[in-house]
Amino acid sequence: MADEVELAQNAQAGDDTIFGKILRKEIPCNFIYEDNLCVAFDDISPQAPVHYLVIPRKPITQLSKSEDSDAELLGHLLIVAKKIAQKRNLKNGFRIVINDGPIGAQSVYHLHIHVLSGRQMQWPPG
Repeated sequence: MADEVELAQNAQAGDDTIFGKILRKEIPCNFIYEDNLCVAFDDISPQAPVHYLVIPRKPITQLSKSEDSDAELLGHLLIVAKKIAQKRNLKNGFRIVINDGPIGAQSVYHLHIHVLSGRQMQWPPG
């Protein structure tokens, strides 16, 4: 966990991100879902037996930087997360996480939704 906190403290908004490179196909990625608004793929450093990310194609740096006009897109991201959970038979539930800013441990400044499942989640999460 300390590594993630350190990454978040050193991350800079406005930098080109790994997600931008994935969307531009500069970095190969096996999408588990793709449409004209977003993509989803398994996390390369999973924190649970099931851990995938849903990211918008629109480069929104943080949830707190989103605009009211992004409401439909933000809802779409959650619906996509749910649809993938259904396809993966996550009947017992899942956790949605959106990190925002340094205190929220955001290490990549491109909005992304973590979906975690396959084990009992704990509370509080952090």
